[in-house]
Amino acid sequence: MKIPALVFLFLGTFTVLSADEKIPEVSIPEMESIIENKGAILLDVNGSKYFKKGHLPGAIDFRANEENLAAVLGEDKEKLIVVYCGSPSCEAYLAAATAVRQLGYTNVKHLPAGISGWISAGKPTDVSEE
Repeated sequence: MKIPALVFLFLGTFTVLSADEKIPEVSIPEMESIIENKGAILLDVNGSKYFKKGHLPGAIDFRANEENLAAVLGEDKEKLIVVYCGSPSCEAYLAAATAVRQLGYTNVKHLPAGISGWISAGKPTDVSEE
């Protein structure tokens, strides 16, 4: 069950980041290194249907974990968290970046290439069979 945005508005703490607000970006080569070193939590914001078809290795399905996001992310508020969505023109990553920052995590970055850029660069993906 997803928590409606209305609940956050009622609590007075929910603000959505805009595309104009800068979230530091990571390149595909940087992302490769991050994955290889298991140096981050990766949040795929493409939706569960697309997540199952293919996602960055080790990524977590943001949409399937919205309710228990803090538990999934853990206690280290300075751990690197990389959010990504479908393509460079997609802004769905802002929902994950907002949620993560609202929980107090401070080291949030964005892979602007998204899953489409990752695949176009010939990089491997994982699939889920659930």
